[in-house]
Amino acid sequence: MGRITKFFVLIVFGVGSAQSQADDLISILQLALENDPVLRQAEASYRANRENVIQSRSTFLPTLSIGGSTTRLTSGPTDSVYLDVTDPVSGETRSIRVQDDHSFSPGLNTHQWGASLNQSLFNLANWYNLQSAQANDRAAAVNLAAQEQDLILRTAIAYFDVLRALELLEVNIQEEEAALRSLEQTQQREAVGLVAITDVYDSQAAYDLARNTTILQRDILESRYEALEAITGQPHPLVEVLREDFPIVEVDGSLEDWEGQADSNSLAIAAAEYTLDASRKNLRARRSDHLPTLAVQGAWQHIVTAPIINQGIQISGGASDRTQVALSINIPLYSGGAVSSRRRAAEYQVIAAQESLELTKRQLTQNIRNAYRRVNTDVLVIAQRQQSITSTQSALDATELGAEVGTRNIVEVLLARESLYRALRFYADARFDYVIDTLVLKQVAGILTPQDIIELNEWLEEN
Repeated sequence: MGRITKFFVLIVFGVGSAQSQADDLISILQLALENDPVLRQAEASYRANRENVIQSRSTFLPTLSIGGSTTRLTSGPTDSVYLDVTDPVSGETRSIRVQDDHSFSPGLNTHQWGASLNQSLFNLANWYNLQSAQANDRAAAVNLAAQEQDLILRTAIAYFDVLRALELLEVNIQEEEAALRSLEQTQQREAVGLVAITDVYDSQAAYDLARNTTILQRDILESRYEALEAITGQPHPLVEVLREDFPIVEVDGSLEDWEGQADSNSLAIAAAEYTLDASRKNLRARRSDHLPTLAVQGAWQHIVTAPIINQGIQISGGASDRTQVALSINIPLYSGGAVSSRRRAAEYQVIAAQESLELTKRQLTQNIRNAYRRVNTDVLVIAQRQQSITSTQSALDATELGAEVGTRNIVEVLLARESLYRALRFYADARFDYVIDTLVLKQVAGILTPQDIIELNEWLEEN
């Protein structure tokens, strides 16, 4: 479990009694932290990468092995040896086997077992390999934290995309209902001869378009629900919605302050710096590959050989013990150019890591400026969208009144109504853009935490 995940669990436990049982942002994020396959994959990769540190550290520890063997040795002629012998009495000649052919029965058994111990005394490359592995482990830990922040953002985006689709669907339904009422009124007026049939056609076309938009928006809403379910692994048919009085304010602090926060807290920069450090340590290890290495080896063997007896006297065989202690030094001289090639590859890896760090810094500067500017732009856009709703509503009221007295026609009414509902959709989009952009700004700066989600969750309410 990652650092952010633990922090979130503690906070949720502390405030859980105050939360409703509905699917709010907190409960959905908690499910996402537990079930999101992307985060779980990142955690598994991080744990697998940590094993590299243990493997690198093992080169400094002794290696102990135990082994044994058993051998059976037999020898003899391929065929039996016979000797012709003549019976002096009968004069008959017969063959007598004087030597048997080869058999596995009469053989010599040799058994041995023992233990060996190896300990590296001096190997500078192994030392730098360990430091490189430790730096890579720190980079992996930072990347895991970045994945946790990314999950917070992905979950929030998926959640507010659902709310966006819900609100847009509600606006579309209102537009469809208004178009239907207008169609019915136009049909009634045409029936008594107050308007021409062309007005009915125009009203019918407006209603059909609104109806079609509603159908498409329902499909978009289902897609948004599916996207949220893909993160948590569970359906969320009912979610809490954003309150109308949610505050829309400019970014707190200057752009220079946010750039400073990003430089200090950016997980992307931290990971790139650790990766560069690992590459440099790997280069020092490769430069040390041509240095001598020193090791000590020890071994003990117990050997048992079957005795060989000749004329009642044992001439060999029996049990014996053997011990060995050796101090070995290895000085690499030439290995086909492999050592030099690995060193050059490590040098290029350092250059690549340096350029990656520089690119990350430049992208961070660009991203933090864009995110900061986007939030402040959203504030201005939302204010303008609110004003446009008031303006288009007034224009629609005036146009409908003019249509009643005959100074305006149905086409102008339909266009005015279309402008109003377009303004409502733009306003809904702008509000949710602002919510998501504020989270993106914090994520780019590296300060996005579950506490931000908890504070945002307070502005949700049951629909």
